[in-house]
Amino acid sequence: MAATIAITDDDAVTRETLKSYLMDEGFSVRLAKSAEELKQLLASETIDLVLLDIRLPRQDGLTLTRELRAVSEIGIILVSSRGEKLDRIIGLEMGADDYIAKPFEPREILARVRNLLRRLQAPGSPRDDRRRCFAGWTLYLDRMRLTDPQDQPVRLTGAEFELLSTFVCNAGRVMNRDYLLTATTRRKSDATDRTIDSLVRRLRRLIEPDPADPRFIITVHGTGYLFAGDVTQGA
Repeated sequence: MAATIAITDDDAVTRETLKSYLMDEGFSVRLAKSAEELKQLLASETIDLVLLDIRLPRQDGLTLTRELRAVSEIGIILVSSRGEKLDRIIGLEMGADDYIAKPFEPREILARVRNLLRRLQAPGSPRDDRRRCFAGWTLYLDRMRLTDPQDQPVRLTGAEFELLSTFVCNAGRVMNRDYLLTATTRRKSDATDRTIDSLVRRLRRLIEPDPADPRFIITVHGTGYLFAGDVTQGA
């Protein structure tokens, strides 16, 4: 099956040029012109690799790279008109797999896409580890998606997804609120312990059979929370 690539760029000409070239090479292509549109794609479809422009409206590509990498092993190639070495270093430090500057040669894009896909699809790669399952629920770490025991999608906000990912990837571990705030990558100057408590309440309403008597997200008084569900990995 052909890999699916999401091209995220606010420039329509760049999006369509890359789309045409990659589709001619047999790839399935999805388009997004903002971070918000990319997140919607990731929540609804299986995306193997993202070509991500650094300069996006409202949320820049570097910040988005950091958020995606915190919860996913999706392939990320940054594409930017900036040629500064510092941008490349920052992008790679935030978790991007590769970086290419505009103006680019389409054949170079193709070579980098194919090379990265080979690494991602190799046996033993992090992509073999992309699901977490508990009590019939399935969390897709590389798709920002949750399905219930009836295999129906459950809508999560970005912060809810990041917190649930942190819980299921650290099942059985007691985590304090400060750690959870940092792990969500959405910490703001006005964020407090109540921010996490509010997110926990929202998650409990979504996944707990009885939110008043939780069996998954357990409060550890005086410390924080732990995820008590039996979590397994899926491929």
